[in-house]
Amino acid sequence: MAIYTLPELPYDYAALEPVISPEIIELHHDKHHAAYVKGANDTLEQLAQARDKDAWGSINGLEKNLAFHLSGHILHSIYWHNMTGDGGGEPLDKDGVGELADAIAESFGSFAKFKAQLTKASATTQGSGWGVLAYEPISGRLMVEQIYDHQGNVGQGSTPILVFDAWEHAFYLQYRNQKVDFIEAMWRVVNWQDVAKRYAAAKQAGNNLVLAP
Repeated sequence: MAIYTLPELPYDYAALEPVISPEIIELHHDKHHAAYVKGANDTLEQLAQARDKDAWGSINGLEKNLAFHLSGHILHSIYWHNMTGDGGGEPLDKDGVGELADAIAESFGSFAKFKAQLTKASATTQGSGWGVLAYEPISGRLMVEQIYDHQGNVGQGSTPILVFDAWEHAFYLQYRNQKVDFIEAMWRVVNWQDVAKRYAAAKQAGNNLVLAP
């Protein structure tokens, strides 16, 4: 039985035009994201078989595959909801996201400085990867992280609340090799309401993280 399922998009394929074309949204969600879901489920089945047979020769590869596909599924599931055709700008108190705006200013100095850091982190990922705004529960601060492929270079307890997909499949049909242009355009569709909800939830859950007895 499949454990992970492909979530439906919260909008139609054309909802993010002109920033992201309908063709990219359809291929990205229906093909690429679906492949990560299938990969995670297939790897779980293979791990179950390994446990039943007590055959662990491929354990390293299976664990790596599970992390890769599961991270891809999780990050894409966040990605779709992080965007809206009515988004963009910056989080403001008058829009009901003042707590997020204050946290960004406290953690980065200003929204402009945060925007510059996340833009640069996203645009300079080596090969395939993501730029991520994450809540780090030990310090209670927001941090920008680079995720190579779907793994690595992240704080172990951090929770992603805003993700920029910098894989070529996210933009190449429309932006060709101009990754920087795509990342700059992404700021026009950020759903700050969704990011603020994720920040509040991560902040609440992060308080339960225990490092030592």
